[in-house]
Order: sequence, then structure tokens, then C-alpha cells
Amino acid sequence: MSTLSNITAGKPRALLKPVFYTTIANLASIVPFVLLVEAARLIFEPFVHPDAPLNTGRLWWICAWLIASLVLLFLTEMPAYRAQFGGAYSVAAEGRARLAEHLRKLSLGYLNKRDPGDLANMMMGDFAMVEHGISHLVPQMIGALIMPVIAIVGLSFIDWRMALALFAAFPVAIMLVLLTSGIQRKLGAQHMRAKIDAANRLQEYLNGIRVIKAYNLTGERFVRLEKSFREFMRQSIRIEGLLGPIVLAAIACIRAGLTLMVIAGTYLLAGGNLDLITFVMFLLVGTRIFDPLTTALVNYAEFRYHEQAGERIVDLLAEPTMPGELHPPDENDVTLDHVSFGYNEKLALDNVSMHMPTGSFTALVGPSGSGKSTVLRLIARFYDPTSGQVLLGQQPLAKMDPEALLSRISMVFQDVYLFQDTIANNIRFGKRDATQKEIETAARQACCHEFIMQLPNGYETMVGEGGSTLSGGEKQRISIARAMLKNAPIVLLDEATASLDPENEAHIQQAIDRLIQGRTVIAIAHRLKTIRHADQIYVLDQGRVVEAGKHDELIARHGLYAKLWGLQQQTSGWHISS
Repeated sequence: MSTLSNITAGKPRALLKPVFYTTIANLASIVPFVLLVEAARLIFEPFVHPDAPLNTGRLWWICAWLIASLVLLFLTEMPAYRAQFGGAYSVAAEGRARLAEHLRKLSLGYLNKRDPGDLANMMMGDFAMVEHGISHLVPQMIGALIMPVIAIVGLSFIDWRMALALFAAFPVAIMLVLLTSGIQRKLGAQHMRAKIDAANRLQEYLNGIRVIKAYNLTGERFVRLEKSFREFMRQSIRIEGLLGPIVLAAIACIRAGLTLMVIAGTYLLAGGNLDLITFVMFLLVGTRIFDPLTTALVNYAEFRYHEQAGERIVDLLAEPTMPGELHPPDENDVTLDHVSFGYNEKLALDNVSMHMPTGSFTALVGPSGSGKSTVLRLIARFYDPTSGQVLLGQQPLAKMDPEALLSRISMVFQDVYLFQDTIANNIRFGKRDATQKEIETAARQACCHEFIMQLPNGYETMVGEGGSTLSGGEKQRISIARAMLKNAPIVLLDEATASLDPENEAHIQQAIDRLIQGRTVIAIAHRLKTIRHADQIYVLDQGRVVEAGKHDELIARHGLYAKLWGLQQQTSGWHISS
């Protein structure tokens, strides 16, 4: 059952219709074959028994039934065709959507461990194999086995000796394939790893093409791509070169049955223990019966490879999503209670405690790598802490439904990502059912309505992937409009004004001032002048809170905050001299 679950990406019931209709179609395909055998018997009857006349009336009836059987074959093949391909593409389409939804519910920690190229290959390549498995491999393999089973049962009643000779080598072929299934699986796994690595290196190459061109990196980086392609080629040749002889040997064993049957038939015919009509009938059956078996053997190796692709999907779908069922409380105060957290084995936060009251503006400052962004990620529950707990009101975030929690939080990141869609739809991510008027109101509050209206199609202007057609300041203001539209009571700001020119910074600071009114705000700040009037400032260093207080209090302590403030005051007057 696990094999069928893997080949269908966890939906084995999707095989019911394709297998059922394919079985009916294969049974219908046997009818012309049986009629041809009967026609051959009638034709050879006068040669065996000269006194028996040729039964032409029966032959004409067989011809009529042959025509009718072709119509029957067409009528059974059509629903089988629709069931195979319709079912396959439905499973893949629904499976891709289901996997995408599942990925959204996984923690960022898990996703960061997976290579994006691997996930992209699984979403497209592995599901393409699932489509092929459902539409071609499984129905064809089942159909290929139905006819031989029916044939061996039927022929055994006619002459068990000839039937035994015809299928004598069949068990040997099956044993050969089954005994080498471990080798097939190992080779398939190696080939799949090489394919995934090649996809990863290609994505890395395309994402970094600007750096490669700017620094003329035709050496190491390009060599990594070339090596991955050559390894993929080597594994492709290897899997074909090693599995090919195994499959050919199994096919040779099966087809040896025809030779054994001819030898046995000749011996029995010469001894007078077999009549000519029976011998001819077995010859006709023997030449036809091994074609579907050969197809089944050829498809089996491909089936095992496709099964491994489906198994990867099933394993990922089995990955547990972030737990939590409780709805967030009405309170909007956030507390970190002795929280520790690390990425892999590197500790990012060490026994950190903070309290951000409802409606307050809390700033997080400190050197790079001090743990500021990690605090925001834990509050948004992108991760759960290793120890301690994050609380909303008096309720631990770990017990809350992650999606319900995120409905209470708006985030403005330093690196804004816009989707390849219209500007209106990018703003609408804050509220899926927002009207055009609500979108424009949010855009005005975020100081981006004017530049949007200057674009060729206004709010219906398409944005390049990642927002590549807009400037950094324009993207940032659209992300603030998105947060305005969401109207969540808690706002997380990850240095939204960093790396912007003074004009854009002024616009964005004005938009942020509107966004944070009446909300619980936690902001990361590198430019300390923007948080001078914060209700409280937490200073982090190496994953610990080293200072806390208001701006004037921290300056008076002459600690790390005062040092950072002094450095920024000194550098603010710098200029490039000639």
C-alpha cells in the first residue's frame, strides 16, 4: 500500500478509476484476440480433418464480431483514457496546491534547512513524475499483467503442458527484477540527488548572475555549475547502463518461454500427443502474450524511480506543521520570558526577557548579529524558542494558531518582496477583500499614491518579480500601505528606513508615524535618531539584553547605547573630500 501511496503522492484512491477503466479496456482488448484464435482454428480444421468442410458461416459471424469488438474497444478505451489523464493531472494540480499550503504552515527553521532548488524541483519535477505514473505506468502495468494471467488460466484448460512450457521462465524473470530492486532504488536515489544538485546550482547561478558578471567569476562558481551538470550526466548514464542489462535479462527470460513452448510442442506433436490446431493456437498466443509482459518489465524500473519521487513528496507532507489551536487574546502586550533560541547550534538569544506594553513603542538596538531580528521572528512565531516562552497577553504563542496570531500582526521588513502582480493586488495582500477605495486610502497614508498614479496603468501596473521594476523607496512605501490596510494592533518594523536616500526616508518616516499610531510597536533601529522618543529601548549584544530604558537614561549610563549614539553623531558630519 505504501508503494501506491508514494506513486500517487499520498492519494492512492486516485488510482481506483484509472485502474478500473483500464482493466475493463484490457479485458475488451482480449475479445478480438480470442476471436482470431477461433478463426485460426476453423481455418486449420479442414487440414487436420480432410472430411470436415470449412465452416464459412461461422467465419463470417466471427468477422462481424471482430467489427463489433473494435467498437467495444473504442467505447471502453475512451473512459479509460479520460480517467487516466484526468485523474493524473487532477492529483498533480491538487497536490501542488496542497504542498504549497503545507509549506506555508511549516516553521521557517525547517524551510531554511531545505534548498529552494530542491523544493522547486519537488513541486514541478516530482509531481510531473506522479502525473506520468498515474496516467501511464500503473494502468499499463496492471493491463500488461491481466492478459497473461487470463491467458495462462485459459491455456491450462486446453493443454497444461504447453501452458507450463510457455510460462516456465516467467518466475525467473520476476525473481531477477525483485532481487535487483535494491540496486534500482540505490541508483534512482543517486540519480535524483544529482538532478536536484544540478537544479540547485542552476538556481544559484541565475540568482547570482549580477555578481558573476560584476566580478568576472568564470572560475569557481561556474565550475560548480558545470560539475553538477557533468555529475547529472554521469548518473544518468550509470542508471541506464546498469539497469538496462537487468531489464534485458528479465525480458530474455520471459521470451525464452516461447522457445521452450515450441520445443515442447514439437516434441508432443511428433509423439502424437498434440494436434496441429492446438500447436498453432499456442504459437499465435505465444507471439502476442509476451509484448505486454515486456512492457510491464520496462515500466517497472521507471515505476520504482517515479515512486521515489512520490515518496519525497509524501515525506514532506508528513512533516509536522507548527502546533497551536488557541485564538489570540484581546490584549496586545508582548512579553519574552527568559527566551533562548539558536539557529542550528549557534545561539542567537540567551535568556532574554522583555515586556512591550499595549500601545507602547519599543525599540531594539545593538550591533549586527546581536539578535534583534530574531526577537521579531519569535514574536511573529516564524520560530518557537528553544527555552522560555513568548507571551501575547498572558497566553503563550506556542499554544496559538499561527495563522490567527499573524492576523493580529503587521510587519514591514527592510528587504521588501513584491509579487509579480498588479500594485493594487500587492497592497491587497494586507486585506484580501479590500475595495479599491480602501487600497487608495492606505496608499495615501503610506505616501505612495502620487507615484502610483504616475505609472502607466496606475494601480493596475504590473510589478516585476520581487518588485524589480520599482525603486527601494517605492517598494518600501507599498509594503507600508499593505500594513496600513491590514490594520493589525501589533506592528513589527525591521529597520524600514535603512539604506534609503534622505527624500525617501522622509516619506517613509512620515508613513510609519501614521502606521504606528495607537498600536503596539516593536522596531529594530540602526539610525538611533529615529527612536529617540521611544517609550523604551532594549540594547542587545551577543544575544543578551545589556541595557534597557529611555534615550536620555541610556545616554547618561555611558554604556553600549551611548557609545553607538556617539559614533553615529560623529559620522553624521562626514563628507567625501577631494
